[in-house]
Amino acid sequence: MAGIAALGIAYVLSQFYRSFLAVLTPALTLELGATKTDLSFASGAWFAAFALLQFVVGVSLDKYGPKLTVAVMLALCGGGGALVFGLATAPWMITVAMALLGAGCAPVLMASIFIFAHSYPPARLAVMTSWMIAFGSAGNVAGTSPLAAAAEFFGWRHVMLALAAVSFLTGLALIALVSDPKIEKNPRASVGFIGFLEALRIRKLWPIIPLVGMNYAPSVGILGLWAGPYLADIHGADSLLIGHVTLFMAIAVVTGSFVYGPLDTIFGTRKWVAVAGNTGSVLVVTFLALFPESGIARVTVSLVLIGLFGASYALIMAHARAYLPPHLTGRGMALLNFFSMGTVGVMQFLTGAVAAAATVPGKPAATYSALFGFYALMLGVAVVIYLFSQDARPEGIGKRRLWSRRR
Repeated sequence: MAGIAALGIAYVLSQFYRSFLAVLTPALTLELGATKTDLSFASGAWFAAFALLQFVVGVSLDKYGPKLTVAVMLALCGGGGALVFGLATAPWMITVAMALLGAGCAPVLMASIFIFAHSYPPARLAVMTSWMIAFGSAGNVAGTSPLAAAAEFFGWRHVMLALAAVSFLTGLALIALVSDPKIEKNPRASVGFIGFLEALRIRKLWPIIPLVGMNYAPSVGILGLWAGPYLADIHGADSLLIGHVTLFMAIAVVTGSFVYGPLDTIFGTRKWVAVAGNTGSVLVVTFLALFPESGIARVTVSLVLIGLFGASYALIMAHARAYLPPHLTGRGMALLNFFSMGTVGVMQFLTGAVAAAATVPGKPAATYSALFGFYALMLGVAVVIYLFSQDARPEGIGKRRLWSRRR
């Protein structure tokens, strides 16, 4: 349990590092001259690095185990990235720092899921993963009002330097406390990167992959990047007001993770719970696209609902995990996480381009109408594709061994 607790702390850091940038937008703009495009690129760099490192993470999990993989990467890349951020003197250094932070956080959740998948019954995977995400989402909460208050009192540079030390110490704790699960080796199993191709050939994963990628994109993209500029441009919000609004959204993400966790066992389906939740996300984001200048109360409620509905990641990953054979657990889950974070990273870059293209001088609402409309369209397409997936009912996974009939 101590090892799981240490992983939980590491995941708090991972969630914090992917979402804190919005709150620091005014300070980074003022002190470093960072533009919306600079910050969009920096946020995208976090997700791009996180996604690309999934291939290394997947092989390392299956070959070296979760303990060494997560401890080394979090301590060196996570701690190093926070250090570079705290010392940054130009926008490009923020981008480098965010890329390092993304690399450091890349193995945290996958290591946790790897341990859960090999140490507990398959039917419990969605609940345990959801609760890990819910606990880790305290990092999203810390990246809102608490960060704004700390940055106001201590200065954002000192806060980031302190986080560099925390990241390094957490890596040491992981080495000391995490235990690798005992796994029976399959002598005929593919090794190395070829295992990713084997996982990608599992056809039952194909209609799930787009929603694996898009379910998280509106929630984390808005919370971690666009909420700050949107609230500042449309409502004249300062850092503290941005922090308060995003705090409610972050709490909704935590709540959503807890709520989604047991729903597959309650309703006996993973597919239709995910469809319902993500359809809700589409509707709320569409509302913001149509009415971007709604009052602050309606905007806050909308952002809360996006956070709540957008917390289905663990459920969809459990759906996909049902079709992976044991020897591909690490690489299969890392491949899915690559699509998840890679899609978010691409969406960060694309939304920056959409916002720039839709900019009309004196009419900031046009920018955010196009931005939210783009999110709604892409998520809607992913939901439609997901409708063609085969359900994986949690109560039958262990008995029917779905992965053995994966093609």
